[in-house]
Amino acid sequence: MNAKRYRSCILATCCVPWNEDFSFAGEIFRRQVRHLISHGIRDLYIFGTAGEGYAVSDRQFDEIARAFLDETRVPGVQSMVGVISLSLPTIIERIERARALNARRFQLSLPSWGALRDAEVDTFFRETCGRFPDCEFLHYNLPRTGRIITGAEYGRLAGRHPNLVATKNSTTDTQRLRGLLKEAPQLQHFITECGYTQAAMMGECGLLISVANTNLALGRACFEAGCRRDGATLAEIGREAGELVAELLKLAGPEAHMDGAFDKMFCRVNDPEFPLRLLPPYAGVTEAVFEQFARLLNEKYRRGHAGEIVSRPGLVMAGRAGGVPRAREN
Repeated sequence: MNAKRYRSCILATCCVPWNEDFSFAGEIFRRQVRHLISHGIRDLYIFGTAGEGYAVSDRQFDEIARAFLDETRVPGVQSMVGVISLSLPTIIERIERARALNARRFQLSLPSWGALRDAEVDTFFRETCGRFPDCEFLHYNLPRTGRIITGAEYGRLAGRHPNLVATKNSTTDTQRLRGLLKEAPQLQHFITECGYTQAAMMGECGLLISVANTNLALGRACFEAGCRRDGATLAEIGREAGELVAELLKLAGPEAHMDGAFDKMFCRVNDPEFPLRLLPPYAGVTEAVFEQFARLLNEKYRRGHAGEIVSRPGLVMAGRAGGVPRAREN
């Protein structure tokens, strides 16, 4: 087995809060970053799709990256800056500017104006990973780009670029998950909760925390169950996460269709002052939808430490170890 190029861990996004005039709400953002770090999340990133990396201007990119890198300058914390653009030259320029702020880990997405062909994929990775050999790169593999990279393709790209270290995938497709772990074993593959509960039984992978942001203790329990390949606990958590996602999508309806609309609801659960708005023209959820979501959580979950939500079916808080919430089975 090839040694993984990135550690197995929980990877979490830091969403960007906007004031009413759509200026950056810096103190709320910094509070969110500190909240995640204080709860044991040591691998954080900005500017994925949930973090509106596709929407920020260059000025906003610089301002927010500076605040993020300042807050994550903590021993043991690994920070990552996402770069999304239709323009490869813009991607290169943003990497250069973030490098000037001492960023060395980046999250990439393929340009999405048109699906890239094989040769164009090679060019993209050559001009990012190949251009910056002193940096590490995670590739966000999402359908919005029109091109899903397979496990075999990742294996080939990893052979060419030793600084391609990880991927991010939101899928529950068993065949695709197996391909990632088998055909690109040197990369660390981060999978959202429902897919992680399957992939963790196949081999080492990381947890890309999403809906579990409403319950960091349960997120930790999910990751730890995966590390020890506890199939029963993983199945229970996966089932519950799937139910919650389905109910959330039903509540939100067709208007909220951007990832950030949902992730900002999760942020609001942890911080009542976190705004729900997205940068225009995209629409977030309404206050009424969030209130329905909050009632849903309170009806099916009970409150734990520090306002966290604790799972109803057999998982209860068992106190803290080193400041990190833990869970045990009843």
